[in-house]
Amino acid sequence: MARTPISSRMQMGDAEAALRSLFLRGLDGDANAYREFLQKLSAHLRAFLGKRLFGWPDEVEDLVQECLLAMHNQRHTYQSDQPLTAWVHAIARYKMIDLLRAKSVREDLHDPLDDDLAVFAESATEASDARRDLGGLLQTLPERQRLPIVHVKIEGLSVAETASLTGMSESAVKVGIHRGLKALAARFGHEWSAAA
Repeated sequence: MARTPISSRMQMGDAEAALRSLFLRGLDGDANAYREFLQKLSAHLRAFLGKRLFGWPDEVEDLVQECLLAMHNQRHTYQSDQPLTAWVHAIARYKMIDLLRAKSVREDLHDPLDDDLAVFAESATEASDARRDLGGLLQTLPERQRLPIVHVKIEGLSVAETASLTGMSESAVKVGIHRGLKALAARFGHEWSAAA
């Protein structure tokens, strides 16, 4: 079993002591101590969750905020004879598990992308018109839907390359494509039926 280096244990002990002192003073009504506790705890949680959710910076930030809110709402459950960081990490782990479960459920709900949508059909005789019309349709979409469609479906980049290029997560790229194509299909179907 790997042991934590002494310097890391000392840093963890220092963080525990500082956070615990500020938290207990905050519970006793010291608003400045409680504000400082929340600031230091935010940095602590960001590091704790960032190591476990590497590559998902947006989710880490959302989770830090959820954890802070949960800890504030559950502050009366903390037992002062227990290490504060153990209590904090337990809440953070529960929130992280909830996030991972929710992401798993959302991924299961995604329909496979359909490359045969009428929006992307090209006629040999009307290719330039189709490109112009498609460009116009894409401009009606929000950027978080338009850019993934352009990069993945039109330019042929992978989801990972698009995520890197746009700064979005791979999951957000897939969701953007799915929602954008769905919106275009609905709009295209509506215009088609109106023209028929």
